[in-house]
Amino acid sequence: MKSAFEAAQFYFEEAASVIGLSDSLRDLLVTPEREIKVQVPIKRDNGQIATFIGYRMQHNSARGPMKGGLRYHHEVNADEVLALASLMTWKTAVVDIPYGGAKGGISVNTKDLSTDELERLTRRFVDEIHDLFGPDKDIPAPDMGTNAQTMAWIMNQYEKFHGFAPACVTGKPVELYGAEGREEATGRGVGTLTLAFLRKFGRSIENSTVAIQGFGNVGSFTASYLHQAGGKVIAISDVSGGILNRDGIDIPAALEYVAVNKSLAGFPGGQPVSNETVLSIDVDVLIPAALGNVLTEQNAGDVRARYIIEAANGPTTPEADAIFRQREIPVLPDILANAGGVTVSYFEWVQNQQYFRWDISRVREELEKYMTRAFHRVWTIAAERHVSLRTAAYILAIGRVSRATELGGI
Repeated sequence: MKSAFEAAQFYFEEAASVIGLSDSLRDLLVTPEREIKVQVPIKRDNGQIATFIGYRMQHNSARGPMKGGLRYHHEVNADEVLALASLMTWKTAVVDIPYGGAKGGISVNTKDLSTDELERLTRRFVDEIHDLFGPDKDIPAPDMGTNAQTMAWIMNQYEKFHGFAPACVTGKPVELYGAEGREEATGRGVGTLTLAFLRKFGRSIENSTVAIQGFGNVGSFTASYLHQAGGKVIAISDVSGGILNRDGIDIPAALEYVAVNKSLAGFPGGQPVSNETVLSIDVDVLIPAALGNVLTEQNAGDVRARYIIEAANGPTTPEADAIFRQREIPVLPDILANAGGVTVSYFEWVQNQQYFRWDISRVREELEKYMTRAFHRVWTIAAERHVSLRTAAYILAIGRVSRATELGGI
């Protein structure tokens, strides 16, 4: 299996070959502008010193300040963060927002740290890199293991060095200059494009069944959106396992259950199944919304969904992607499908820069406009060039970034 970075490079090279991108531009666009690795020591509550490693990979700034999440997870490493940073370059270009790509993370198991320890960890990380990010350089955002509270700590610590600067980070609490609709944005974007995707095949969500692997922020908001739109969500899962109900899961009840119990384990609204089983259920739409590399060469042949929407980052390996193409299972790629989060992050940044707040209706209206416009453009490229939607999305993104690079010069 290819590493996360190798997979990202594979998809890039595939699209670059289709458009005939020169070797010199390929080298320039795949090489990150800066790789940051720092020591992040903190004093634990028990008085002991613990040392963690933090990363910030700044991939490309040809189209604007770099943008990307910050994840806290024990499996964070340089290869993964660099792969995700490059995906952000293409993702921001696909939806045509004026950003480049970056990504960051700290290798830490957040379950092992108290809230106070997480705050100290976050502030110390900012101490180490505060001069390398900011409103016009690189704007972090929440990702796996981080949330609005984490972003509030980042903003507060950054401002101790640089003064009032709410645009230095997005995904903040609404009370601290965050945008209404940011928390739901990625899932809402996935839901919006699922409906648009089905319409291209003459299908409606009301007559479709859905399975979602992952019931965290993205998966739960996606499930809620599709449920409200009339879709029948028959399978959901989280780290504790999955739930299957072929008559349709009561999504509001599942959301209430998880809010109280912190996981789906024991949810009475269906029969327990494994996370792997959720991927192979006979369903119209499969939405992987958890970790990367869950659809592989080993299980791609078992997938019985008619359509796949990639809500997670990198859920499909290149080997699995080739199998889906051979089996004629259309895949809506991650760099388009889950771009709702960074799009609303852009709206938050715009509001911070203007010192003017939008209401939720405007955020949702603009999100739908940006997402559907990008979707139709990608669909058109795929049809004109007879390529997959993934290759079409990369063609669109690479074209925009390479053109900006050429116009700007070295």
